[in-house]
Amino acid sequence: MKSSDLLYGLHDKPATLPSFTAAVQHLLASFVGVITPTLIITSTLELTQYTAYLISMALFVSGIGTAIQTKRIGNIGSGLVAIQGTSFAFISALILAGEKVKSNGGTPEDVLALLFGLTMAGALVEVVFSFFVTHLKRIITPLTTGIVITAIGLSLINVGMTDLAGGFHASDFANTDNLLVGVSVLLIIVFLNASNNHWLRLSAIFIGMIIGTLYVTLTQGLSFSHLSALPVIAFPTPFAFGIDFDLSLFLPIALIYLFSAIETAGDLTANSLFCKQPVSGPVYLSRIRGGILGDGVNSLIAGVFNTFPNTTFGQNNGVIQLTGIASRKVGLFVAGLFVFIGCFPVVGGVLQAIPKPVLGGATLVMFAMVAVGGLKLLASYALDRRSSLITACSLGMAIGVMMVPEALAQLPLWLQNILLSPVTSAGLTAVLLDLTLPQQQSIKNAQEPNKEKNEYGAQHATPHRVTPLN
Repeated sequence: MKSSDLLYGLHDKPATLPSFTAAVQHLLASFVGVITPTLIITSTLELTQYTAYLISMALFVSGIGTAIQTKRIGNIGSGLVAIQGTSFAFISALILAGEKVKSNGGTPEDVLALLFGLTMAGALVEVVFSFFVTHLKRIITPLTTGIVITAIGLSLINVGMTDLAGGFHASDFANTDNLLVGVSVLLIIVFLNASNNHWLRLSAIFIGMIIGTLYVTLTQGLSFSHLSALPVIAFPTPFAFGIDFDLSLFLPIALIYLFSAIETAGDLTANSLFCKQPVSGPVYLSRIRGGILGDGVNSLIAGVFNTFPNTTFGQNNGVIQLTGIASRKVGLFVAGLFVFIGCFPVVGGVLQAIPKPVLGGATLVMFAMVAVGGLKLLASYALDRRSSLITACSLGMAIGVMMVPEALAQLPLWLQNILLSPVTSAGLTAVLLDLTLPQQQSIKNAQEPNKEKNEYGAQHATPHRVTPLN
C-alpha cells in the first residue's frame, strides 16, 4: 500500500515527465557536491590543466555509480534512490598525498597516478568492510560518527577560506575585492537557504555562485580562452594517467574509507525512512550491506576512470521529501543525466572559470554545514562526562594537527601520514577511547532498551551525514 506521504513509492513507475522533472531536481541538489572536490584538489595541487577532464570523469562515474546503487546488481547496491558523488571526506588526505609526490619532484601525471591508485586500493577496504559491517555495532555509534563528520567539516574550512581570499598562491590573495565577493556569495546562499520557498532553498548555491560570477565578469572579466582547446566529447579512458601506490600514504586513505562507510550507513538509513522502507530487520540490513558494497565498487570504478573516491550523497533525501517521489525509475533518470553531462568537457571547462572567491564563499558554507551536521548528531546523543571527554579529545587532536602539524615531525613517516589527516586523528581517537573508557552503568542501562531502534547503535538518533545545504 502506497504511503500518503509519497506520490510514487520505491517500486512505482511514474510517467516520463514527472520522472524527468524529479531527476533534474536531484541533479541540481547534488551537482555542486559532485564537482567541488575535484575543483578543490586540482586547484590546490596545481593540476588545473586537467580540471575540465577530471570534472567530466567525476560526473560520468557519478552516473554509473548512481545506476548501480539504484538498480542493485546482485548484492551490489542499496536498491534505493541513492545518488553517488565524489566524497568531501578524502580531500585533505588526497591533497596531503599529492603534496608529498610534488615535494619529491613528481609531475602532475605522477600525482594523479598515485591519487587514483590510492582510490582503488582504498575501495577494496570498503568492499571487505561491507561484509562485516553488521558485526561492528560497538564502534559505529552516533558518538563516533558525529565526531568523524565534525572533523571532516573542520578539516575543509581552511580550504574554503583560502579560496574565499583568492586561492592558493594567488597574486591578489586577501585582496579586499576578493573578500567582498566571497562574503557576499556566502551571505546570499545563507539567506536564500533560510527562505521558506523550497525552490530557492534547493537552488541557493547555484544562485549565489551565478550572482558572484556575474559580478566578477562585469567588474574584472573572465577568460574562457581555454575552452577552445577542449574536445567536444570526452571518451572515458581507463587509467589515462597510469596507476601508482605508496603504502605509507595509503593508510590514512584506508581509514577514511572505513569512516565513510559509517556515514553511508546513516545516509541510507535516512533514505529508507523517507522512502517508507524498513529501518530494521533483514531487508534493512541487506540494503545497508549492499549500499556500502556499492560505495566500494563505485570507488573502484572511480579510480579506473580517473576520478576520486565516491560515496552516497545525502542531498537527495531532501528532494524525496520535497517531491514525494521515491521511485527507482527517477534514480535511473538521474544516472543518465550525469553520464550525458559528463561526456562533454566544456561543462568542466566553464566551471573551471568560476572565480576562486566565488567558489570559496560557497564551499565555506558547505564545509561549515558538514561540521554543524556532526555537531547536531553529537547533540542528539546523551553527552555524559565520558562521551564529552571522548569528543573533546578527538576534536582536540583534529584541530591540533591542523594548527601545529610540526608536532608530528619526529614520528615515523607512516604514522605521520595517518595522523596528519584531521579526520583519521579524530576518528582513531574516538574509536579507541570509546572502546577502552569504562562506560557509566546508569547510562548503559538507560540505553539498553533502545538498541532495537537502530542496527548500528544509534540509540538516540538515526545517524546520517548532513551534506552541504541539502
